[in-house]
Amino acid sequence: MSKLVTIFGGSGFVGRYIAWRMAREGWRVRVAVRRPEQAGFVRPYGVVGQVEPVFSNIRDDASVRAALHGADAVVNCVGTFDARGRNNFDAVQHEGAGRIARIAAELGVRRMVHISAIGADEGSDSAYARTKAEGEAAILAHMPGAVILRPSVIFGPEDDFFNRFAGMARLTWVLPLFGGATLFQPVYVDDVAEAATLAATGAAAPGVYELGGPEVASFRALMQRMLAEIRRRRLVVNLPFWIGRLIGWGSDMAKIVSLGLIKGPVSRDQVKQLRHDNIVSEGARGLPELGITPMSMDAILPEYLWRYRPSGQYAAIKESARNMRT
Repeated sequence: MSKLVTIFGGSGFVGRYIAWRMAREGWRVRVAVRRPEQAGFVRPYGVVGQVEPVFSNIRDDASVRAALHGADAVVNCVGTFDARGRNNFDAVQHEGAGRIARIAAELGVRRMVHISAIGADEGSDSAYARTKAEGEAAILAHMPGAVILRPSVIFGPEDDFFNRFAGMARLTWVLPLFGGATLFQPVYVDDVAEAATLAATGAAAPGVYELGGPEVASFRALMQRMLAEIRRRRLVVNLPFWIGRLIGWGSDMAKIVSLGLIKGPVSRDQVKQLRHDNIVSEGARGLPELGITPMSMDAILPEYLWRYRPSGQYAAIKESARNMRT
């Protein structure tokens, strides 16, 4: 019988790519999510019955144990940007990650892979970064041979980075930024998935890997690159952090008062994160050590940002026709 991997958050942005790759490797894939009825799209990643969505809530021991039963490997892709509520930073990124590792160790699961983030730091003033680091520590306490992947901002067709700002550019002539000079090293989602697959199948040595793409650029430069790709001219304005803190406070208050119905443009915690560069540390192990050549943004962005162009998929045809006339 083929081996079984349980992927918590396996229908999410990164998880679905890992599920697809693990299925291609011949593994049975259990996609553990809170709403399995909405994860049916992962079934065709393999043959009939190979990829199966199941219910699991990482805040509950029994639920996690059921999802891990019989698994040879586990991958945790679950993360959150919610500072409050039941699924807050600590409940998901710290306690939830530790719960998965503890139960995996009790059940004798051989390998664990955890998707963390560059900037994870127990001493950070950002609760997001702090709980990411606490989750890593909890995992290593139970599964010392785990592989922890720390990606920079991840891009790909379903991302919430380039898609988000490209959508904004269709509605406004100004793109306001906080931390326009902050550096990022965007990494392609399938490169992260390949790294996770290597780790889950035992082809990667245990430890921490920081994952970044081949290019380092400022937040502002990335937005200008996105605008060039969608053929729109917009004013990119870098606002001071004190304004960001005020807007973040207003966003957080609106979310609390509306019981989560209103979500502002940026939270106070996100503003704190934007004060720090998000790039691979000098000397850190990364994609090259895993034998992966990272994809460039130029190779991927045109594949999905075209829909934000004024002429959509016809933009290239119009440009070609214009060149012929001249």
